[in-house]
Amino acid sequence: MPAPAPQYLDTVESVDRFLASLSGERAIALDTEGASFHRFVDRIYLLQLSTARHEAVIDPLPIGTPARLGAFLEDPQVEVVLHDADYDLRLLHQDYGWRVTNLFDTRVAAQLLGIKAFGLAALLEQFFGLKLDKKHQRADWSMRPLTADMLDYAAQDTRHLLGLRDRLHAELDRKGRLHWAREEFLRAEDTRWENDGSDDGFLRLKGARDLNRRELARLRELVRWRDAIAAELDRATFRVAGNEVLLDLARSAPGSREALFAVKGFPRGMNDARAQEALQAIVRGNAVPDSELPRFPKAPRWDRDPDFDERVARLKSVRDAVAADLDLDPGVLCSRDRMEAVARRNPRHVEELEGIPELRRWQAEVLGKGFVKALAGMPEPSPYRPG
Repeated sequence: MPAPAPQYLDTVESVDRFLASLSGERAIALDTEGASFHRFVDRIYLLQLSTARHEAVIDPLPIGTPARLGAFLEDPQVEVVLHDADYDLRLLHQDYGWRVTNLFDTRVAAQLLGIKAFGLAALLEQFFGLKLDKKHQRADWSMRPLTADMLDYAAQDTRHLLGLRDRLHAELDRKGRLHWAREEFLRAEDTRWENDGSDDGFLRLKGARDLNRRELARLRELVRWRDAIAAELDRATFRVAGNEVLLDLARSAPGSREALFAVKGFPRGMNDARAQEALQAIVRGNAVPDSELPRFPKAPRWDRDPDFDERVARLKSVRDAVAADLDLDPGVLCSRDRMEAVARRNPRHVEELEGIPELRRWQAEVLGKGFVKALAGMPEPSPYRPG
């Protein structure tokens, strides 16, 4: 039987009535829809909610902050179930300042069970034989009005989430891994939208490390030019000019309009004023004094520590063997950066692992003895020195 159409709530009063009807509910499935594929600054354009008996889609555009919903999601007595919660939690914090306090992330749960295909569509097909329709996957959720078809598409991401949670929870409990998941969920609850206001995002573009310092100076100015246009138009940056185009411009440094438009991928519809601004950005990059050219920051390093790689290799051997026994992806069991943190500490006793903040308690429980045994007899690491 087809599911009934979700309630569409676009007034404070209708949201409050819906939430009042949830009195006594102790679990709710949540999803959000943003528009990062279309807009410069992403924000929440829809909130989808499902309980065992209720389903609704909240439109925050005419409402603003649905405050009563925030109180509901922050109630520690209400479990909030999301799939791949990280970005949703960041948007909830960015837009509303909310912090979910009782999280269950079905993606994390699936990974901790060793499930290889952990996307929502794959999980729903595996557990319930359902096939999600993804035809609106790239829809612009900032546009109004929304069709009934789009609303139903949005609702499907939470419609079966509580049932999936129950299946995964039972399997985690059966395998003795429920406390692993709870530790991960508790850490995830502190997820925030971080914006340090720095101007070095251009250094993180794929391919930037292949540029010399002069080309990096031009890239910095071109990114500022592109992002200013994207912000003015509220348009995703790649819809103004893709990163590859900016990298090509930084390398070739065209000095004329003709040369600019000859660069592959440069928008043919760019008007003359915008094109002139791009040329001026290149000129500014060329004018940066040699002493002020941008450079990549040096990563922290451990001086005179020739045994570091050997320690990491020993830890990796332990990790890989345990992962195979547990039928887990090795990176899920313990990522390389966490093994490096252990290698730098070079613990002699399992109890010392508790002082390594990067390492989870459940990871120390599963890997601790093997890690300490593998590191036994290795020389002490050199002191840390930044720069």
